[in-house]
Amino acid sequence: MPLFAIPFPQIDPVLIELGPLAIRWYALAYIVGILLAWRYMRKVVLNDTLWNAKASRPTATDIDDFVVWAALGIVLGGRFGYVFFYNAPYYLQNPAEILAVWTGGMSFHGGFLGVVIAMLAYSHFKRLNLLTLMDLCGVAAPIGLFFGRMANFINSELWGRPTDVPWAVVFPTGGPMPRHPSQLYEAALEGILLFVVLRLLMHRFKLLQKPGALAGLFAMGYGIFRSIAELYRVPDAHIGYLSGFLTMGILLSLPMILAGAALAVYALRQPARNDT
Repeated sequence: MPLFAIPFPQIDPVLIELGPLAIRWYALAYIVGILLAWRYMRKVVLNDTLWNAKASRPTATDIDDFVVWAALGIVLGGRFGYVFFYNAPYYLQNPAEILAVWTGGMSFHGGFLGVVIAMLAYSHFKRLNLLTLMDLCGVAAPIGLFFGRMANFINSELWGRPTDVPWAVVFPTGGPMPRHPSQLYEAALEGILLFVVLRLLMHRFKLLQKPGALAGLFAMGYGIFRSIAELYRVPDAHIGYLSGFLTMGILLSLPMILAGAALAVYALRQPARNDT
């Protein structure tokens, strides 16, 4: 092993195996992330200090019902996003594997689009303010992102470029070279830091009273943090670098940064509303 490299911890990707049934850390991360995000959204809507006293808002029951819609958006959007953004030629030749989510392959950007579609449909069905629902999802999303990136690390996937930094890790699937633990970088940036920033903005500046502001800041923040992490991460082998340092992850993040910035600026310019 190269000097100063950290050996990869011996963590079995399968948490529990009972005959043909296998419970994987990756699946558990999705379940825990969704459940904790749901509980956090419930807590936010019940916190009267964050809302305008005369404003309407989703109820806790609305959030309870929405979690099913969101879960479907995450799973279906994440899978189809990976299929079409990252490996379309392979799945066009092997269409039976498109729904084989247990084999791996999920895209955050696809999951993001899936949740946006779920929010559009649910807010229309329940007659809720779309931007407020987007804000609630935005402040809770980093919870799921954190657990998802930790699961990527456990699976020894999406590792980083070779490096000689003291915290480099030798991944069992990454050859003998020590590499950036880019999954942990993303867990820290997209998960912990983004959560803390959005929580501070929500509590300190009452941005839930300006519908769309937190959603826009989430999209912009995620896009920036993901692009930073991509500089240390090895792109998928079948895609590689699109041009120079440009990866598919950065390319898909650019529209999020621009759209998020535009939405945040628009929302912040609006007076606090009584119909959020």
